[in-house]
Amino acid sequence: MYVKIGTQHFDNEGVIAISAITFQNVSYIIDERELLRDMTGTIEKGRITTLVGPSGAGKTTLLKLCNGLYSATTGTVSIAQRPISSIEPTELRRYVGIALQAAPMIDGTVYDNLCLPKQLRGETLTKEQAYHFLDDVHLPHNLLMQQARDLSGGQRQRVSIARTLVNRSPILLLDEITSALDRTACREIEALIQHINDTYDTTIVWITHNLQQALSIGHDTWIMMDGRLIEAGPSSLLTESTNEAVQAFVRGDAQ
Repeated sequence: MYVKIGTQHFDNEGVIAISAITFQNVSYIIDERELLRDMTGTIEKGRITTLVGPSGAGKTTLLKLCNGLYSATTGTVSIAQRPISSIEPTELRRYVGIALQAAPMIDGTVYDNLCLPKQLRGETLTKEQAYHFLDDVHLPHNLLMQQARDLSGGQRQRVSIARTLVNRSPILLLDEITSALDRTACREIEALIQHINDTYDTTIVWITHNLQQALSIGHDTWIMMDGRLIEAGPSSLLTESTNEAVQAFVRGDAQ
């Protein structure tokens, strides 16, 4: 069974919200380096939350804590109010999908790649079902039997996202998925993610270095620096924050 979406809470405007991911006093230490420090915050269900901050701020580390690739050194990460440590790993990764900048593909066809999540569970994906997932990411059916190595960068990202959709994951983590794409492909992926969010009420957590993208695509934004959450709120805080560190980052003084 999937993790049940649980307890309601109120956001800053008094509106009932449901948490998808919560961090309570989370730190992550490796090789005596503290990559995350006392992180506390809530990602709301059904919204697009962008993570921004200078390189080395801890954004990717935070993302990997969300699907169990890393385990917190201290504190608690919870998915739908349930501690991540209590969720069986394969079920967790069905519930929380991830797409990476490199959009890694296995050798073989697009169909082979789409089948992978099902194969890991001993199940099969029919070609008819695969066509449906291509439709979801606006790719033509004639790509299904094409070799993945022959895809363009934008096509690879779409296939990578389609592969995460095979599990119908309620939460989707995105790590710099448009940074290597040209402007046209970038806008197409942005529109696709908004479509997935709108259509399936998927909670999106998206790392981006593009502040305009964070401002225009994100409902909410978390600003991280030196392993800490500096400020979080509506994405408009990128232009409206009174925090001097945030203002310096937005100006480009803290890259």
